[in-house]
Amino acid sequence: MNKKPEITRIKEIARTRLFKVEELDLTFSNGEKRTYERLVAGPRGAVMIVPILDDKYFVMIKEYSAGTEDYQLAFPKGLMEEGESVFESANRELKEEVGYGASKMISMKEMSLAPGYLTHKMNLVLAESLYKEELEGDEPEPLEIILFPLSEINKILEHENFTEARSVAALFLANKILSDRKNKL
Repeated sequence: MNKKPEITRIKEIARTRLFKVEELDLTFSNGEKRTYERLVAGPRGAVMIVPILDDKYFVMIKEYSAGTEDYQLAFPKGLMEEGESVFESANRELKEEVGYGASKMISMKEMSLAPGYLTHKMNLVLAESLYKEELEGDEPEPLEIILFPLSEINKILEHENFTEARSVAALFLANKILSDRKNKL
């Protein structure tokens, strides 16, 4: 069961400016054959950052999401640029989206979004010791920046526009790190 299926054929069936759709013919170790489809993202990964301001607040953004056709509460995020490390990318995105850089960053986890269908990976980063610094970003409209006290994690989770699974996972991972740190004191 641990032997990966053999990919016997890959065929590109569609392409957009962001993705290509591939059809894969697979042969499993028991001889069973199946055809799968997947979305293939570009070679760069992405980052999502959980910024902590003054050891008191989660820094979040409210931005338009075309998939759900509404404004979503989320953490800053974006694609990594060629040659950037995860932390360089995270710091750049922070500066572009919320006007802060971070002196301290912790890698929380690399996540796949829907491993059965997507090749895309996202790196979740906790950012602390924030300082003011802005970079011009590529957003089509200004992002609304919202601060939530660290103690109000339940309020964030209950917010009607906080539905993005990546942000929910990032919030739980950050909360665990902060709680573990607090318990060590």
